[in-house]
Amino acid sequence: MLVEQVWTGNSYRNFNYLIACPETGDALAIDPLDFNKCLAVAKEKGWTITQILNTHEHSDHTGGNRGIVKATGAKIIAHSNAAQRIPNMDRGVGAGDVIRVGKSVDLECLDTPGHTMSHICLLSKTDQPALFSGDTMFNAGVGNCHNGGHPEELYDTFDQQLHGLDDRTLIYPGHEYLIGNLKFTLAREPDNATARTLLADVENQDPDDALVTTLGQERDINTFFRLDSPSVIATLQQDFPEIGNTPDARTVFLKLRELRNRW
Repeated sequence: MLVEQVWTGNSYRNFNYLIACPETGDALAIDPLDFNKCLAVAKEKGWTITQILNTHEHSDHTGGNRGIVKATGAKIIAHSNAAQRIPNMDRGVGAGDVIRVGKSVDLECLDTPGHTMSHICLLSKTDQPALFSGDTMFNAGVGNCHNGGHPEELYDTFDQQLHGLDDRTLIYPGHEYLIGNLKFTLAREPDNATARTLLADVENQDPDDALVTTLGQERDINTFFRLDSPSVIATLQQDFPEIGNTPDARTVFLKLRELRNRW
């Protein structure tokens, strides 16, 4: 599996992706908002974009569909429940469905509600696993639930699906928010030395060459994976004393998401 992370440089800080089969050069474009950049990368690599996967229906993830289709005739794939919100969708998918790219790349669809209720993440079936997480999960953070989502569903997605993934899984999110998310982690867990060191390392990183974290790293730096941390709970009590000394993981997650909304 060949992966190109395409930095759009727009105000929303979107990442687009191309996943290509090394045998055939067929490529899948994930959320190709900046379709011109995606087409240029494909041309440079000698790849042919044959499919588009929209992780969800928001326009900053679907806005480049038309340009890619016009240039290549690629087929549009998204959550089966998003057909009324994503024009000209060719294939609806759900949990466990597989998207094949060329002859050698298989990507499993995970039904991951929370950011929206029709959100798909893709998990590669490769020796080095990778998760293309859209707006469900970011490096050191999680998606918001403002536009058609529910934080309770987002917690369930993390608890029942993402927590169980291999620590070696590479995380490819839909946006570049690492620095802001690390600062939130440190606001909630000031004694997180791993997050503090990483922030110093990446504060001046070029998004065109962005750090790709693993799930193992996320367990150390992402507050939303650290729901039983005594420091996270202690600082959370300062804002929500009613949670008591031993809040359950769901409560901690939801209160963190509430704080992140206005942080």
